[in-house]
Amino acid sequence: MNSIIEKEKKLNVAIEKLNLINPDNLNLKDIISNLDDQKNQLEIEKKEITDRYEELVKEHEKIKEKLYN
Repeated sequence: MNSIIEKEKKLNVAIEKLNLINPDNLNLKDIISNLDDQKNQLEIEKKEITDRYEELVKEHEKIKEKLYN
C-alpha cells in the first residue's frame, strides 16, 4: 500500500513538472524563433562559402592547366 502512495506522489510531481512546460511560453517561442533565424542565416552563409569554394577549386584547376601546358 505504501508503494502505491509513493508512486502516486511521484506521478503528481511529474505531472506538475510537465504542466510547467508551457508551449505557449513567449520566451520559449522567442528563443526557438531566434534559433531558427540563426539556423537559416548559417545555411545561407554555408551555401555562399560552398559556392565560393567550388569557384576557387575551378580556378585552381584552370591555373594548374596553364602551368603544365
